[in-house]
Amino acid sequence: MKYYLLSFLLLLIGLKPAEAQLKSPDEFLGYPLGSKFTPHYKVLEYFKYLGSVNKNIRIQKYGKTYEGRELLVAIVSAKENIDNLEAIRKQNLSLSNAERILSNPEKGISTEKSTFKGKQPVILWLSYNVHGNEASSTETALKMLFTLAEAKSVNVQAWLKNTVVIIDPCLNPDGRERYLNFFGSTMGFQPNPNPSSREHIEPWPSGRSNHYYFDLNRDWAWQSQVETQQRLDLYQDWMPEVHVDFHEQSYNEPYYFAPAAEPIHQDITPWQRNFQVTVGKNNAKYFDQNGWQYFTKEQFDLLYPSYGDTYPLYNGAIGMTYEQGGIGAGLAVVTIDGDTLTLKDRIAHHFTTGMATLETVSIHADRLIEEFSKYFEKGVLNPPGTYKSFVIKAQNSYRLQQLAALLKRNHIQFAYGLDKEFTGYSYETGKNERFKVERNDLVINLNQPRAVLANVLMEPQTTVSDSNTYDITAWALPYAFGLPAYASLELIKGRFPEQEEKKEVFPVVARPYAWILPWNGLPDAQVLMELQKESIKVRIAEDAFTIGGRKFGNGSLLVYRTENERLVPTLASKMTAIEKRMKQPFYPAASGFVDRGKDFGSSAYRILNTPKVAIVAGPESSPQSVGELWHYMEQELNYPVSLIGLKNIDNLNLNKINVLILPDGTYPVETMEKLEDWIKIGGKVILLEDAVQSVTDSKLFEVKKKEEVKEEEVLINPALYANRNSVDLSDAIPGAIFKVHLDAGHPLSTALGAYYYALKTDDHVYAPLNRGWNVGLFKPDSYMAGVAGKKVVKTLSSGMTLGVQSLGKGTIVYIGTDVLFRSFWENGKQLFLNALFLVD
Repeated sequence: MKYYLLSFLLLLIGLKPAEAQLKSPDEFLGYPLGSKFTPHYKVLEYFKYLGSVNKNIRIQKYGKTYEGRELLVAIVSAKENIDNLEAIRKQNLSLSNAERILSNPEKGISTEKSTFKGKQPVILWLSYNVHGNEASSTETALKMLFTLAEAKSVNVQAWLKNTVVIIDPCLNPDGRERYLNFFGSTMGFQPNPNPSSREHIEPWPSGRSNHYYFDLNRDWAWQSQVETQQRLDLYQDWMPEVHVDFHEQSYNEPYYFAPAAEPIHQDITPWQRNFQVTVGKNNAKYFDQNGWQYFTKEQFDLLYPSYGDTYPLYNGAIGMTYEQGGIGAGLAVVTIDGDTLTLKDRIAHHFTTGMATLETVSIHADRLIEEFSKYFEKGVLNPPGTYKSFVIKAQNSYRLQQLAALLKRNHIQFAYGLDKEFTGYSYETGKNERFKVERNDLVINLNQPRAVLANVLMEPQTTVSDSNTYDITAWALPYAFGLPAYASLELIKGRFPEQEEKKEVFPVVARPYAWILPWNGLPDAQVLMELQKESIKVRIAEDAFTIGGRKFGNGSLLVYRTENERLVPTLASKMTAIEKRMKQPFYPAASGFVDRGKDFGSSAYRILNTPKVAIVAGPESSPQSVGELWHYMEQELNYPVSLIGLKNIDNLNLNKINVLILPDGTYPVETMEKLEDWIKIGGKVILLEDAVQSVTDSKLFEVKKKEEVKEEEVLINPALYANRNSVDLSDAIPGAIFKVHLDAGHPLSTALGAYYYALKTDDHVYAPLNRGWNVGLFKPDSYMAGVAGKKVVKTLSSGMTLGVQSLGKGTIVYIGTDVLFRSFWENGKQLFLNALFLVD
């Protein structure tokens, strides 16, 4: 009798006997969820445990972090969906490929038959803990997966029949573990809710970022970090209809959920906007029932394309950010209102929005799939935006290849070459001009499924409806990559799928006077590194020259045979080996007598020093700036670098460190002046962003702030209290692009041409150096794109931002802008390489 009663009860709640055996997070972990933070390895253990005992879950590993921690997702749905998961994935993916249109553009009907016979479920992807110190969301993921796996309620069972839920419990394990280690080492026997206690105040660099101090929530489109690259590979394999990114904000803030605030990019569709409202109203219903505070529409806009909400939106999905108050809250904290916010509270709020969103998505599953399909079909038939095609000139082959790689990672289609003239908007001049598409020029035609994303990344000027944006307002890829480009109203189709490889035919010279290599980007820097590793002396051409009918620009590298054979007897064989290994051919010059320019015996060809590099890292420095440098040196350049504290720069040994880089930050002048002796005997200091500001009052450093032109202030419109949260647009610069006029002959500007496109997030600019080289200057035509107020544009209409000062035998390099911004500002990498290797 008891057995039949149990079976009847199980039937009522929709459970099978085996599924009642599932261990809850509390039972598995051995403590109530929310009473302590769960380390990453235990999170993985619980996810794998549920995957091993519940047939409605699939665990999929997708990679590892820089520190070797495993990354995985759990895929959960009804049994019939899990049994047909691969067919469902393929059919869903076909929607984003616009197969019906591409296979038969006239009729819009696909000739292919789907392998999945059932009704297509909607895909809901939930991402947790992209910022490591926003730690409540991973705890929520444990509860979320258990609830869906257990599926006790009839509602959950019904929702999972037409929804496949993908749960990523922790996008940033390295940052999360950094935060957990800090918190565990500072909390006492009991959590202290006093916000002044040290458990609520993280030390530098905090747990927000990943191993290299990158903000992974700003890396979706650029995919510079290994965590993002691996996750986006999986994301592109699934292409969900809805993506939710769970965050935390200040613990004094109430909960935020969609709809988002302005500015909202004009390419985000009415359907996407309206569905955010639909989701928000359902979330609000449950928060109202519990009396929990929340807000919508006030902040967290939808403009910058590399967020966890905007990137899915520009890929056809409904992308949303949810923000729970909690950064620095630990396990409990007293808020400004006098309430005590606990980790359990934060989990409850995130769990509620997660379940409410699943409910909304399930109810509207059919419409979500229909609109998702239409989104990509519209891209093929009627792409958005002012322009229909973009052409990027092949001025620098390496940077063009890097751009092509970025487009491929984002599944944006392109081709090369056409040999035809068109009219289009010039990114360089801001005017309509005639231009010719040549063989290796890259052509993006917007008639393609990823038309929206392509347009957002390429449009010369993004329309911004509100200056109160959360991030930068300009990112057009031609500027970021420093390449001439045109936006055209015509539909231009490239003719060739690949670039044409131009094989150089060099003369055969048995015993060259010198080997020559142009300097155009990272591959050339890596060749230089190989040469210097072999103790081969390398010279730089400070002026352009022509030899054997070939022109070589300034910055070209030269290896003289005679001066090197004394120390490297096997020079010729080593040069051949390096050529083959690096796949970079050297031009063999038979003589030191040039056709034009200066002969090789001139002092214009100086020997380059081998950089021995240190980066200052600590509380005085911006973690983002340190991370950008550290990541570039290790992961892209593969060059040895030491991270040192500011207190350790007093007694630098020139034999061990001859290049010191000071990232963006604030440094005491008296500390900086201690570098004088080291610089004078041959050291090089590279100052970035606000590190330049730090030395403007020093007598040692020539750089000074530009004097402001004072104007009579006239109060036209008195400030209104109702507008207290709005931005004064005249002073606004949330991230805009300015053209820097270069001294093209200086080594710092090698391979960049006449201009460098700087992404400015401040109005800092400097007076031209009285003694030194003013390599990069702002001029009245410098403003190019993005939000920048009138005062800012005027301030940045003159002054120096790139300069070089000699001091004794040493050098000081001033770089007043972030040249490695989020690792996608490719022309800035060229400038940094120049500063590191060529400037002396």
